[in-house]
Amino acid sequence: MEKERFVTRASIAAAFALATACSATVLAQWPEYSMANVPKTADGKPDLNAPAPKMSNGKPDLSGVWETAPCAGCGVPVIDGLGGPPAQGRGAGAPPAEGRGAPPAPGGGAAGRGRGGPIRSVFANIGASLPDGNAPYQPWAADLVKQRVADNSKDNPDAHCLPMGIMQLTSHPYPKKLIQTPTEVLFIYEGSGTTVREVFLDGRPLPNRDQVEPWWNGYSVGHWEGDTLVVETTGFMDDGWLDVRGSPLTSSGKLTERYRRLNFGYLEIEVTIDDPKAYTKPFAAKVYNRIMTSSQLSEFVCIDKDARHYIGAGAK
Repeated sequence: MEKERFVTRASIAAAFALATACSATVLAQWPEYSMANVPKTADGKPDLNAPAPKMSNGKPDLSGVWETAPCAGCGVPVIDGLGGPPAQGRGAGAPPAEGRGAPPAPGGGAAGRGRGGPIRSVFANIGASLPDGNAPYQPWAADLVKQRVADNSKDNPDAHCLPMGIMQLTSHPYPKKLIQTPTEVLFIYEGSGTTVREVFLDGRPLPNRDQVEPWWNGYSVGHWEGDTLVVETTGFMDDGWLDVRGSPLTSSGKLTERYRRLNFGYLEIEVTIDDPKAYTKPFAAKVYNRIMTSSQLSEFVCIDKDARHYIGAGAK
């Protein structure tokens, strides 16, 4: 069965109160094809509760195509932070989770519709899961976020067809693909112009910030702590955006990601942000991903023809 999909970046941005008018259009015509070795329930559906697959070295295999899910066990589509799915774009009208569903979110789960209220999306707000709903900003960073929100996040790199950064990619509604080998993990993110990221697992140390050229997604090395993949990243450029509202990430920042494959169907990603220039203390954000057993990534091309029409609150 062929599926045809047209997506404008502006429609996705509108769902997150991000005012963009990028003329990026995507046409997808990939045939459905189910991945091999999918465990099945008695009625023939993918069994998301089945044990996580293992690599030959005994470590969990994180490989697969994954989509952002509100929590472990939420059988609802990708959420925009306001308690409903995006109006348009990939993820809109997505079917419920395949199979029986997964266990409730750890800690009782206040994260799904019907499970304690609206979704609190770290894509929209990196501090959404913290007790007061805000990251521990330094005063200058808090003022900057207020200004960016007032300007409808018009300067978000994503709105200008620039790389949106690790945290926005990790929590983005568009899917991502993980390819795992014993010595590295490749991340292919459909959003932000099909971005590729490399995480080295060959034992090399994390370099000092002054040893690598600063870049959008920094320099990443990983290691295993039991069944948890720990990824450390440094070497960021200044003026990164952690979320749609504009929480900053500076060149002094370090991200530590912890990947746990809870079972066949769900991946938990906990990210600790340590950036003393922008925040008063380190803090964590958690994202859940759900396996997509019959989907492949589509090419995403962003064409920013003219950014001068973007509208901020102070524009005439």
